[in-house]
Parts: sequence; C-alpha cells; structure tokens
Amino acid sequence: DRRRLFDGMKRSVKPGGLIMLHGYTPRQLEYGTGGPPFAENMYTEVVLRGLFPGWEVLELRAYDREVQEGRGHSGMSALIDFIARRPG
Repeated sequence: DRRRLFDGMKRSVKPGGLIMLHGYTPRQLEYGTGGPPFAENMYTEVVLRGLFPGWEVLELRAYDREVQEGRGHSGMSALIDFIARRPG
C-alpha cells in the first residue's frame, strides 16, 4: 500500500517540483509519545531514498525532538524530515 500511495504522490508533483515529508522513525516506538503503533508505518532514510529513486534529495534528516502537538503527540519524539526535487 505504501508504494501505491507514494507513486500517486510522485505523479502529483510536477517536474522540478518538491515533495516534503515530516514523519516518525521506528525509534518512536521506544518513546510511545504518538505516531503509528507499527514500525512498518514509519520511515527510515533507506526507505525514503528507495521510494524516490532518481530524485534530488535536498534534506534527509532523522533526529529526536520534544513535540507538543496535543494529547496524541506530546513528548520526546523520533522524527524524520525529507525534501526532494522531482527530476525533469
């Protein structure tokens, strides 16, 4: 399902356009402060690079940070940011 979802996202970006993603890494399960309950629904640098072959990766960074985004997403979190430019 993830590949199908991302294929649609890639088609929606015009050549030269950007895609930006902010999500959780599987380490988030150790924190338990929000996000999906399963590691396979989270992202790693390897997964994101694999989903966007041929795209120019402008930012790909995993880090830990305290977030306060309401009851469901509050506390130390394992995050990942991804910004890539579609070829063309």
